[in-house]
Amino acid sequence: MQGQIIKIISDLHVVSCDGELYLCKCRGIFRKDHIVPLVGDYVIFHPEKKVIEKILPRKNEFCRPRVSNIDQAFLITSLIHPDFSLSLLDRLIVLMEIHHVSVVICITKEDLLTQEQLADVYQQLNYYRQLGYSVVSNQDLEKIKELIRGKTSVFTGQTGAGKSTLLNRLNPDWNLETGEVSLALGRGKHTTRVVSLFELYDGKVMDTPGFSALDFYGYSKDDIREAFIEFQQFPCPFKNCTHTKEEECSVKRAVFENHIMSSRYQNYLKFIGEEEK
Repeated sequence: MQGQIIKIISDLHVVSCDGELYLCKCRGIFRKDHIVPLVGDYVIFHPEKKVIEKILPRKNEFCRPRVSNIDQAFLITSLIHPDFSLSLLDRLIVLMEIHHVSVVICITKEDLLTQEQLADVYQQLNYYRQLGYSVVSNQDLEKIKELIRGKTSVFTGQTGAGKSTLLNRLNPDWNLETGEVSLALGRGKHTTRVVSLFELYDGKVMDTPGFSALDFYGYSKDDIREAFIEFQQFPCPFKNCTHTKEEECSVKRAVFENHIMSSRYQNYLKFIGEEEK
């Protein structure tokens, strides 16, 4: 039978099939062949023996969090406690672009900012809207429900940004554990300990452990460059240009003329610098 892994706890895999759940283990050859099942994997399994026999080809896969077959990502983005971070937001967007996952930027804690602070944030987020990314507030529940429909979505972002709180609002029956943000550390407690896949509003969503850092180990400069989609609007006269040193680079000119947001370009430089380390 064919099913989908919706949760993994130690060596036990919860497989969903036709409305039923099966607690399965994997064939011994998986470990020998270094095959690691992920939440989101579609699998062939034996319902009586409760053994996963084969993992079907993946649309995509991630290492952190360990998930697969994602259509879109809700990047839960706190505006304060923890503070709004364009660097973290761009890191997440780059990761999603590399894996061909649609991005929804979902902001939280608007009520804790002044109108002046909100206006500044909205001005920055408008740039992302112009790039084609969806931007919603965690208060826009009806819009979020519509975006969920028919897709497999991952909810991810900085620890303490409000992922589980939002999922509880979408479906209070889950009663997912949430945690307060430590004012001393500026980050939240890790309240989501395992990745879980849920059915919701004719779609599927994942709640994942939060994280505070993200690197690009294993990705090339080209991968990162192509993930900054606005660069493609300014074709460069130099083949395989890294948009760093060439004086006549079209992307650098676009930054100088404010067609590309400066923070995005600075983050790009930082990311490819980290990739070189």
